[in-house]
Amino acid sequence: MHSCFRISLPGMLFIAVHFACLAVFWTGINVEAAALCAFMFFIRKFGITGAFHRYFSHRSYKTSRFFQFCLAFLGGAAAQKGALWWAAQHRHHHKHSDTHEDIHSAKLEGFYWSHIGWVLSPEYEEYDEKTVKDLSRFPELVWLDKYIFIPPVVAGTFCFVVGHFWFGSAMMGLVVGFFISTVILYHTTFSINSLCHMFGSRRYETGEESKNSIWLAILTMGEGWHNNHHHFPLSCRQGFFWWEIDITYYILLGLEKVGLVWDLQAPPQRLLQPEAMTAINKTLVETPVEVPESAVSEAV
Repeated sequence: MHSCFRISLPGMLFIAVHFACLAVFWTGINVEAAALCAFMFFIRKFGITGAFHRYFSHRSYKTSRFFQFCLAFLGGAAAQKGALWWAAQHRHHHKHSDTHEDIHSAKLEGFYWSHIGWVLSPEYEEYDEKTVKDLSRFPELVWLDKYIFIPPVVAGTFCFVVGHFWFGSAMMGLVVGFFISTVILYHTTFSINSLCHMFGSRRYETGEESKNSIWLAILTMGEGWHNNHHHFPLSCRQGFFWWEIDITYYILLGLEKVGLVWDLQAPPQRLLQPEAMTAINKTLVETPVEVPESAVSEAV
């Protein structure tokens, strides 16, 4: 258990971003600023879901070296450190999910630690470089991982400039477009680590507590199909069935159409068969069927 409450320097900046959002009471908000906030959330959310998670952590599709750098920069603009750090911690989570080695187990450590406690702690500022040897051979990714503040500063500057020229308030653009959208990004991302291991339904027995949630899938552009993902992490499609909304996957399909990405991995057909849905089948077996007494007497 992590009983010692300590905050790292990035953790302090994380808290500062939350306080910066209070400036909205000074700057105000209008429709244009809200639209900028939505855009900055959407584009950078893909930087986390489609880039940091499905590409850098799981290599579920392929792309060029140039577009790989673009994906790393876009993910970095979400202010969740660099692609190497993010991928290393996430791969460690999958290897040790819901065990004492897991860095953010909601089952063992509770909601607070799995949601933001581990992010604030200096315990995980470093990462095991051996887990991302496939990524660290690219100097540009190592550079982005070293200078993690550059992409967020660029994103914040963009919002500042857009706010000035679009709706005449640079500070409103910065506060609403950057700070508020960043905080929303934080908590929708972290909700997968916490809430998706606490609430939802299970299709597969995976040896840990991952769950599927349509509501979190909508909020996180498809990441809420977390039990699916833990069962087959190599798939870039986390909504395994057509009715499981996965906006990140739809974007990747579009990028594939224009040739920016290719070799998108999908779950094998055997995992989509009813007999493969082990958690559902286990529930059906373990749930006793109550037979009305009248039916028993009629049978006799």
